[in-house]
Amino acid sequence: MNSWLYGLYALILGLVSIVTGEIITFVMLGLILMSLQNIHSTLKQILMAQKEQN
Repeated sequence: MNSWLYGLYALILGLVSIVTGEIITFVMLGLILMSLQNIHSTLKQILMAQKEQN
């Protein structure tokens, strides 16, 4: 998924959280999303390194 899609999702979640008044939930979801993105990119790098060795 492209990084601009993550930005779009963050914008939509931000607007919904402002309307509903759940700003803390938005911050927590943002932190979780960033953590998952970092894990995903690390796993992709490991996969690419293993494919190069074989």
